[in-house]
Amino acid sequence: MITIENLHKSYGKLQVLRDVSVAFDKGKVVSIIGPNGAGKTTMSKCILGMVLPDQGDIRMNGESVLKKYVYRSQIGYMPQIGKYPENMKVRQVIEMIRDIRKNASIDDELIGLYRLEEMYEKRMGALSGGNRQKVSAALAFLFDPQVLILDEPTAGLDPIAAEILKGKILKEKKKGKLILITSHVMSEIEEVAEEVLCMVDGSIKFYETIANLKMRTQEDRLSRAVAKIMNGGNTP
Repeated sequence: MITIENLHKSYGKLQVLRDVSVAFDKGKVVSIIGPNGAGKTTMSKCILGMVLPDQGDIRMNGESVLKKYVYRSQIGYMPQIGKYPENMKVRQVIEMIRDIRKNASIDDELIGLYRLEEMYEKRMGALSGGNRQKVSAALAFLFDPQVLILDEPTAGLDPIAAEILKGKILKEKKKGKLILITSHVMSEIEEVAEEVLCMVDGSIKFYETIANLKMRTQEDRLSRAVAKIMNGGNTP
């Protein structure tokens, strides 16, 4: 569904992506992990068209997306920290995005599950971090996209809200959607993802299923399996 070929990106002398090549198939939940500064967010923003790579190509369903924008209507994005006009009400933000997208297919399940209607008249600037995350999650899924890119999606969410989101992710996976999640919480990754892509210093260190990763490292927990590989105990 999404193919990345020989992607490079630098900011001055800082090389953020180094010859990244990977293919993501539909119907998968892939967790993108790695230390801070590994290139995870930059790769995601290249897919979204928010960052232009210096070299390489990104294809969605066989078509290059570079310098194009129509394909973005098929992607839902949940940033780690959503930035919204502080004076706008929750209702106004949702209505504004719906008006901009003009998408006939609407999935407002999270609006109901998070009871956002009860916050409709509150201003975005008055919301807690967790409630802002709920708005971001609802907007990401709102237009029934075929691809979801979620950046630390449960950060700031209370346990019940996090469980609701994880349940929604699994539900959308069953519909054949591709879901890319960046996260540092290994226990949550195991609950929703089946594959892990690890990036280090702008390059891919490994990309494989969680089951194979555990088997290869002889570890029961994903966190221990990843730590063993990162420490050189079992390299690909």
